[in-house]
Amino acid sequence: MSYKLRITAIIALVFFIAISAKSQKRGPVKKVSKNTTQKVMPDNKFVIYQLLVRLFGNKNATNKFYGSKEENGVGKFDDITDNALDELKKFGVSHVWYTGVLEHATMTDYTAFGIKYDDPDIVKGRAGSPYAVKDYYDVDPDLAVNVKNRMAEYEALIKRTHAHGLKVIMDFIPNHVARTYHSDARPAGVKDFGEDDDKSKAFSPTNDFYYIPSQQFIVPEGVDAGGPDFHHPMKDGKFDESPAKATGNDVFAAKPGINDWYETIKLNYGVDYQDGRKTHFNPIPPVWIKMRDILTYWAKKNVDGFRCDVAEMVPVEFWSWVVPQVKEVNPRIVFIGEAYNPAQYKNYLTTGKFDFLYDKVGLYDALKRLIKDEPNGDVKDITHVWREESDGFSSHMLRFLENHDEERIASEGFAKDPKYAKAAMVVSATLGSGPVMIYFGQEVGEPGRGKEGFGGEDNRTTIFDYWGVPNHQKWMNNGRFDGAALSADQKELRSFYHKLLMVSTTTPAIRSGDFYELNGVAGFNHKNYAYIRYNADERILVVANFHRTDPIETRITFPADLKNILHLRSDQSFTFTDLLTGSNFSVSNIESAIPINVPPSGSLILRF
Repeated sequence: MSYKLRITAIIALVFFIAISAKSQKRGPVKKVSKNTTQKVMPDNKFVIYQLLVRLFGNKNATNKFYGSKEENGVGKFDDITDNALDELKKFGVSHVWYTGVLEHATMTDYTAFGIKYDDPDIVKGRAGSPYAVKDYYDVDPDLAVNVKNRMAEYEALIKRTHAHGLKVIMDFIPNHVARTYHSDARPAGVKDFGEDDDKSKAFSPTNDFYYIPSQQFIVPEGVDAGGPDFHHPMKDGKFDESPAKATGNDVFAAKPGINDWYETIKLNYGVDYQDGRKTHFNPIPPVWIKMRDILTYWAKKNVDGFRCDVAEMVPVEFWSWVVPQVKEVNPRIVFIGEAYNPAQYKNYLTTGKFDFLYDKVGLYDALKRLIKDEPNGDVKDITHVWREESDGFSSHMLRFLENHDEERIASEGFAKDPKYAKAAMVVSATLGSGPVMIYFGQEVGEPGRGKEGFGGEDNRTTIFDYWGVPNHQKWMNNGRFDGAALSADQKELRSFYHKLLMVSTTTPAIRSGDFYELNGVAGFNHKNYAYIRYNADERILVVANFHRTDPIETRITFPADLKNILHLRSDQSFTFTDLLTGSNFSVSNIESAIPINVPPSGSLILRF
């Protein structure tokens, strides 16, 4: 070979290696067969434990309808003790999402502490929605033992959490604020939202809010949500807002509906929604700059991540602009987006630079249909999810079966019995290499019963009212966090969650291995699902049975291409160990069919 040819070959080889490395970093897709997608998966496996601070440490079990904090109690930052954090760490948790930290509108009067009073007409529930932010630079006074010392108490919780080897996630609510937004804690020189707005214009690129000029805001009827015969005495329907501002869920009218986010007002990121969604991003809108400064303010307090509320309601261009700037302050900080449009997932992960997005309209919805035993529940929906998400971003999807917006698994409207979700939880935790989330009380079968106040009997744990969470309180056991008050079934359920989280976070093939879906298994139906997670050193067979009454009793034979992929020799014998129970069995050689027995609503995680 000539010198020039050798140089050309070397350059081509270097270019090929560089391109290959770049592709692997992005998680390339290599189609092996119709059954599988083989890829290099980044290791993003961690466990988020979401807890509503107001409820987590509350030991009061009164649970009076629309009760005050004195009547029903309220959890504090200080209730999340070293003991509590130690138990979460042992449980397999790596990140704690402290929900409801930012100061928000409330019916509780804190004027004695220099905090502006909120009109009850535009507050949902006695405690108020954590997503109607009243001051981005302050924390909720409900959560402090000493209200004047509230920020220091939150900062102490951050340090306490880090001392236990756990990371802190907090909410960032970028799309809307409380109708009574007023920051009395903002740093010197920082202008409040709307301070310089021209309220005579419905839209202006330099306004922070959208307006309905010359019209007065009208409180929607039925805002009590306590039933047709209930009217809260603190509400008089006379909230004064003139001119009216657009409501948080893109309602550009003076009178929103009862099901709208009427307690909030929409922030203006430079999009004129009433003129064909025309964008005005140059010069940078004032809201962008204000929000960047808020994010960096919290990043400097050593939080480790932001869960960004309704991220898709804010233009992706803003995220693309702001995320790198926040990461200059803390390069390790993560951004998790609440997202519901699969068609936009890749856009918000790439252009928007999010680290993770909700896998709600995808895996959660598919699994919920199976858990509820609905007629349209079918494991083919899981196939659809991983195929759609296999194009480089499966490991960036946050999987869950509960959060503060969704129905409790054990509720009357969902599964009633939490055991019906065990197989779904196994799939949620092991299908990919991305993070998984647990909502406090999920692991002990909290049913979300009770008419708390604004939310009513809706199969959820309230985010609007002061309340005690009964099954969670049994695990909390008056601050001991030892689970001694749990029933035998509740202890077993928590043990299952604990084992599953430990398996999914300590098993390399699950953390970052490739994926192979087993199709056409003899004896399987539309409620049975199986797949392989594997790497060079480890093979895991996962089998999930979503059927409530019928067991799986069959034998699995590996396809020829899978045996080639896994480098299995026909003369090898194998021992299969169930990582959930420790039980095992052997097959004399891989050509033999593998006996599979799975009880109703059960699953196997077999290492071989």
